[in-house]
Amino acid sequence: MVGPLVLSRALDANKADHGSLGVLGGDTGSVGAAFLSARAALMTGAGRVYVVRPSLADGYVLDPLVPELMVVEACHCQEKPIDTWVAGPGLGMSSLARTYFEATLRADRPLVIDADGLNLLSIDAALATLCRQRAAPTILTPHPGEAARLLGLKTSEIQANRASAVTALAEKYHAHVVLKGYQTLIALLGQPTLTNHTGNPSLATAGTGDVLAGFMGSLLAQGVQVDLAAIHAVRIHGLAADRLAARLGGVWGLTASELIPEIRAVLNAEQR
Repeated sequence: MVGPLVLSRALDANKADHGSLGVLGGDTGSVGAAFLSARAALMTGAGRVYVVRPSLADGYVLDPLVPELMVVEACHCQEKPIDTWVAGPGLGMSSLARTYFEATLRADRPLVIDADGLNLLSIDAALATLCRQRAAPTILTPHPGEAARLLGLKTSEIQANRASAVTALAEKYHAHVVLKGYQTLIALLGQPTLTNHTGNPSLATAGTGDVLAGFMGSLLAQGVQVDLAAIHAVRIHGLAADRLAARLGGVWGLTASELIPEIRAVLNAEQR
């Protein structure tokens, strides 16, 4: 149903023209999740990307592989020009994590909620209410287990009727919802549910969901409208995995880090 994603970039563009994204996450022991998400955003065109961590006490103040990423403590993020958020990769479930996650829900900014952001929503009625009340674009990106927690069901019940589940999530949280898995479903508010047909089992490995969330946030930061950001991020993420599987000769051993430059390659190819 959809063609290529065509973006524009003026010859005299500067980084401020292509959005500033904040990735809220990276609690101690899970900083890699936030770095993966942020790397994906930076390598798909976001002008500036901040890794916003609840605490910097463990000393991770730099991504050693991508020093272009800016790592800041959440208590100082109000000083940064963040206009789009991804909340949840490696965030943790602490009271501090909850405090800053609530702040992103209250911010009048586009927001992608993934991982521990979804888990916090599932256990905290006040946060769920804030999500429903948001006026800015919101995308939830659960895998089946997270979807089950959000709806108070078993994972097997989600998988038995994925179409009903993704619609129920969109209605309950008043958000666009990407239900990940085989033939990922995309429920867009006020539109028919869509089914994605790219991707393969190589994506069943740690970190690929963090990459998807960062890519989706990058598109939002660059001004892509919310429904197209959800659709194209899912499609291109899967297509990149298909290309890698073809090149590697199978679906075993893909890592999330490898996926990011392939997504960039697909994105650039669609601009020609």
